[in-house]
Amino acid sequence: MGIKNYDELNSLELDTLREIGSMGTGNAATALSQMLRREVRITLPEVRIMGYNEAIEWIGGPEEITAGVLVKMGGQINGIMLSCQQLDFVNLVLDSVMGQRIEDYSQLAELENSCLIEVGNIMISTFINALSGLAGMDVTLTVPAFTVDMQGAILAVPMAEYGGQSDYIMTIGGNFVCDNKQVPCRLLMSPDLRSLNALLRKLGVSDG
Repeated sequence: MGIKNYDELNSLELDTLREIGSMGTGNAATALSQMLRREVRITLPEVRIMGYNEAIEWIGGPEEITAGVLVKMGGQINGIMLSCQQLDFVNLVLDSVMGQRIEDYSQLAELENSCLIEVGNIMISTFINALSGLAGMDVTLTVPAFTVDMQGAILAVPMAEYGGQSDYIMTIGGNFVCDNKQVPCRLLMSPDLRSLNALLRKLGVSDG
């Protein structure tokens, strides 16, 4: 039959998703390290299934300003993946690539935005490549969209698109470690329920 809501996932299915999250974020950290030409590691990522409001609080609260890179997934997995880049992460990227830092998101110009889009896209693409390779599923990605807004407004996008299917979202969080400093990283993946069931079947942890 398959699950009809994220909160129906059993412990084996959740553990499998956590393993995917760990592998995907590890690969994303490696890709980021290569792009920034600095050693970047990631702490043990936390993969959680939570309601939209809880997810917003988990990534810093609804009024926290964030740079968001959003990509839509297609092919054998449909859904949305979002990279939330808080100011410390933004400055890590800009300092490494462009030799500059900002005090406020209003200082971002076209060149800085392009840099952040590229980094977000590489992280998401690397994560999805690990997922598709592990599951043997073809996943296509749209051109990334970029916005700077309150996190509550950014998360309203997946909520509006998939909120009718489920009140829950898959969140993947960890901290990048660079120069002995921890920088928060939040990736949010929201596959539709048909895709989630197909993924779990491919991974051999569900008969639904």
